[in-house]
Amino acid sequence: MLGRSSAIAVSTLALLVATAGGAAARSCDEGAVSSSPASTVAVAAAVGDRSPGAAQRSQPQQRRFWVSDRNYYRSDWYAGKHRKMIAYGCTRAPYYAPDPRCQKGRGFHHGIDIAMPCGTRLFAGLRGTVVRPTSPGALGSAYGADAFRLRNSRMQKDFVIGHVRKVFVQPGDRVARGTLIARASDAGAPDGCHLHFEVRPAAQGYQAAVAPTDDIGLRRVG
Repeated sequence: MLGRSSAIAVSTLALLVATAGGAAARSCDEGAVSSSPASTVAVAAAVGDRSPGAAQRSQPQQRRFWVSDRNYYRSDWYAGKHRKMIAYGCTRAPYYAPDPRCQKGRGFHHGIDIAMPCGTRLFAGLRGTVVRPTSPGALGSAYGADAFRLRNSRMQKDFVIGHVRKVFVQPGDRVARGTLIARASDAGAPDGCHLHFEVRPAAQGYQAAVAPTDDIGLRRVG
């Protein structure tokens, strides 16, 4: 039988555990991230690791814009209107190694990044075939685990769709223009949810990428 002091200690401990559990549940529901390691573990245990990138996505990322352009654009490749985040070519963004084509030690970005909320619908802006991931020109981990290429044989170009989740197409699928192909995410991205759109000659690597301006077809809406 517990003495009075022991009973009080046990009751206090039970109250603390219940409070922590409630806080963890609220954090999970609201998308909050606690600065307490113990709370973080409690939340992780409560919701589980639903995907390989779940731990990374649980940490909110600060989106940074590395262009002066503050306009919004529409495109056949995505739903809604969104801003450019990183342009094609030499950039101040710190995620790329210094490139001899650029001044002041800046890196080179081989595509264009369009900032958008996680889950934004992405469409095929033209018809093509989903390329096998292990074929020549394969994508590295920096594009996210579910990134893929859409090849247009007439144009002999590969269109890279990076940082995605919920991919609705499979390698070998022939995709019609306007088909829902994926949703945007922050997978593999250090700077928040966005679409990385890149254009390459068919079966070539990222070093062969060309300016994507004409192919993405951005239309300014203000």
